Amino acid sequence: MTIPTSRREFMQATAAIGAGLWVGASTAFAKPRSPNERVQYGAIGAGGKGRTDSSEVANFGDVIALCDIDSQTLSKNAKNPKFKDPATFADYREMLDKMDGKLDAVTVSCPDHSHYPATAMALKKKIACYTQKPLTHSVWEARRLAELAAEYDVPTQMGNQGTANDGLREAAAIIKAGHLGNVTEAHIFTNRPVWEQGNPRPPSDVVPDHIDWNLWLGPAPLRPYAKGVYHDFAWRGWWDFGTGALGDMACHTFNMPYMGLDLKDPVTIQAKSSGHDGDSYPQKAQITFEFPSNDWRGPVTVTWYDGGNLPSNELIFGKEFQGGERPTGSIIKGDKATIYSPGDYAAEFFMYDNDGNEMPKPEVEYEKSPGHYLEFHQSITGERKRAVSCFENYAGKLTETILLGNLAVWTAATGEGPKVEWDAENLRSPSHPIVANIVRRQYRDGYDV
Repeated sequence: MTIPTSRREFMQATAAIGAGLWVGASTAFAKPRSPNERVQYGAIGAGGKGRTDSSEVANFGDVIALCDIDSQTLSKNAKNPKFKDPATFADYREMLDKMDGKLDAVTVSCPDHSHYPATAMALKKKIACYTQKPLTHSVWEARRLAELAAEYDVPTQMGNQGTANDGLREAAAIIKAGHLGNVTEAHIFTNRPVWEQGNPRPPSDVVPDHIDWNLWLGPAPLRPYAKGVYHDFAWRGWWDFGTGALGDMACHTFNMPYMGLDLKDPVTIQAKSSGHDGDSYPQKAQITFEFPSNDWRGPVTVTWYDGGNLPSNELIFGKEFQGGERPTGSIIKGDKATIYSPGDYAAEFFMYDNDGNEMPKPEVEYEKSPGHYLEFHQSITGERKRAVSCFENYAGKLTETILLGNLAVWTAATGEGPKVEWDAENLRSPSHPIVANIVRRQYRDGYDV
């Protein structure tokens, strides 16, 4: 047996040896046998979800490195009492190089446009990756991260925590077991955006001393800084950085229908929008995906609604949507029954018969999750092979499906766009090659991995 030469190789070796013993254990690190058994985490992104993600994984291991382009955010989060005096960096490339051999895993919780280069670099160093939703900024990137995760055999998970909800898994199992009958349509709606989008680019401002604007731009094209417009939240509404309302929330709200209906590789996508200039996403959009039949179900049409657009509540027999004036949720219609799940994470759901009467939920079998972050941790230690929302088996394809909606939004700049045909095998649209720049984007020098 080759002797491991780095801490990460030691972790991988002991996980492989002990995997047969650890599977089914409640926790491998409740009483660590030696300091070397504690997983060493790094965090790319220290504010917002980065703060949450790094604090959560610190419950299962040691956070020894933090990275953020905002020095104020970085220094504040470095003081988290859960952390082990972490090394701090402004550039994730420097962190991954200098900490190579010391890190077992990283959380990637930066803006969407930097997800792929940061995650790909880590995967190629055989560092386990927890990457926030949406997994990537483009369809090609989602496909490539799934390939890299499989190629390097690295534990991964996307940050769509609803995947670990028992409610979501139960609803998906009910659908797969055929209790809705022949499902032909699903409707998914969100209260996003909750930031401004659809507006012209603002005038520039002076970059604050605590922000490295060039590093924040990362792989994206150069543009001037504007206070409060991009960093640290509203970047989601700009094509260069975010993925709009769809990318922000569909990895949550689309998740249960995706799991239950195997919604991969639509053949056409069509959108109508309030209009956009190719720089900022539209204020509202409605997107229709047509999925072909597979070996266990017929064709399904899925409609996405954002910006205040909503499906008719006649789909749930005239009952009011939960969630107030801007509800969010999903509806799956079969010829025997209907599922309505309010909220983003499918934590709860209701079943109705064809007369609109609420039905008891049939008993189905499904794997219960030990917890979202714990699933990822256990996939690193060898207690389980992979988290459910790992890149190669789940999150990559889910992200592909969702981001294909933005191809249609791109062609709907002046209102209703055409049907965009999709060739999933070759990652191209035979009918609208103009969307190629949305399928795969160009990177600035230094970020093309």
